[in-house]
Amino acid sequence: MPALPPSSRALSALALAAGLLLAGAAPRPALATDLLAAWAGAEQHDRELAVARAARASAQPLREQAAALWRPGVQLTASAGAASHDSDTRGAHFAAPGMGQNDGVDFSTSTHGGTATRWALQASQPLYHPQRRAQQQQLQLQADMAELQWQAAHQQAMLRTAERYLDAALAQQALLLTRQQLQAVQRALEEAQERFRIGDAPITDTHEAGARLAALQAQELAAQVELQVKLRLLADSTGLPPETLQPHLPAAAAAVATASTALPLAHWQQQAEDGNPGIRLQRLAQELAHAEADKHSARAAPSVELVAQAGQERLHGSGDFGRSRSSARSASVGVLLTVPLYTGGMREARQEQTLRQLEQAQAQLDSTRQQVASQTHAAWLGLSAGAQRVQALEHALQASQSRLDATRTGREAGDRTLLDLLNAQNDAAATALALNQARSALLLDGLRLALLAGQLDEQQLRAASQLLHAQAPTPANPQPATGQETRR
Repeated sequence: MPALPPSSRALSALALAAGLLLAGAAPRPALATDLLAAWAGAEQHDRELAVARAARASAQPLREQAAALWRPGVQLTASAGAASHDSDTRGAHFAAPGMGQNDGVDFSTSTHGGTATRWALQASQPLYHPQRRAQQQQLQLQADMAELQWQAAHQQAMLRTAERYLDAALAQQALLLTRQQLQAVQRALEEAQERFRIGDAPITDTHEAGARLAALQAQELAAQVELQVKLRLLADSTGLPPETLQPHLPAAAAAVATASTALPLAHWQQQAEDGNPGIRLQRLAQELAHAEADKHSARAAPSVELVAQAGQERLHGSGDFGRSRSSARSASVGVLLTVPLYTGGMREARQEQTLRQLEQAQAQLDSTRQQVASQTHAAWLGLSAGAQRVQALEHALQASQSRLDATRTGREAGDRTLLDLLNAQNDAAATALALNQARSALLLDGLRLALLAGQLDEQQLRAASQLLHAQAPTPANPQPATGQETRR
């Protein structure tokens, strides 16, 4: 078996690393929605992908048109109708066996309101035709573009499905954390009201807890709307019922950065230059513009065709000299040479237009290269910095949990106020959500880098799906201090 290129080895390592990271993970709940299942649904129901699939179907007819340009063409024409014909010849020379020769002979024919029929059969085979050669190249390029547009749309649909999946998972997690905070603040409010009733706490604790509760209730409503919107978007693109969707967040994503940033940025830049669908499409567009310019240049070139034709014309009726009938048959095989001489300036104008379009295609190619290089750089840096950001947020989450535990203990001892405890709970929840967002962004940057290199396929999607087998850790449900607290 031939050795895999470095980028393929890196992407294969991604799948292996994902499996090793999750070897001991707990199985997913029965209602969990797998990313691969979402993608399988998106392949059938994603509307943008359906448009690209329909456009791809035009590739084969274009190739057939290109081949047909050099096949023989056969044409049959026939006509029938009423016709009149008069001819008059004066001073003709006449010679016939047994009748001698005569000069100054007159001939006249006449048919009025007669019946005329005509048929002709013609076959032609191009032998040398520069314009058709350019047209054939254009059709082949258009077919290649249709195939490449499908590949690009397929990879974009993969990334789009992953983005919508993780957006829905993050919205789900945000709602869960908000509800956990809401429950904790509700208990804190009840406790503050009871302690104020017995004179063990100031009224400010009740007001602080009440204000935080109202803010969280508004936040919960906004989170519910956000979740419904994200689930609806995911359901529309996958065909899965929204009520059955249970997307998961990545428990870890460091393997993505490790596998991708193991190769230098210059390697990924070269991979994107060679394999990015957008750059390849612009190259084909440039070649197409060049073929269009060649086609109009070829309009001034001679063409040669092999032509065979046969036909018959008949006319019969009555005229000035009684009944008349005439018939003519013809058949020929030969070579037809066509040399364009003058088109009124149309050819020169069209050629000038195509040359300007060629310059535009070159400029667009340069612009696309610059954009892809910038996007590749951003995705690679996102992986490099994203892994460090995830580690920092993991440490921050541990510190937030420790701070929450310490604040709860301080609250019980009377060293911390209820507001301190509520703030610690809020910070812990915000850090947990930020960690999930960072892990999701890291996972998407890995897929985005593969897409920019033109290498995003189901293998990378499967590796990403493995990172979603276990749910990301969430902070414990924060509990307010109970009635055993004492205040200074």
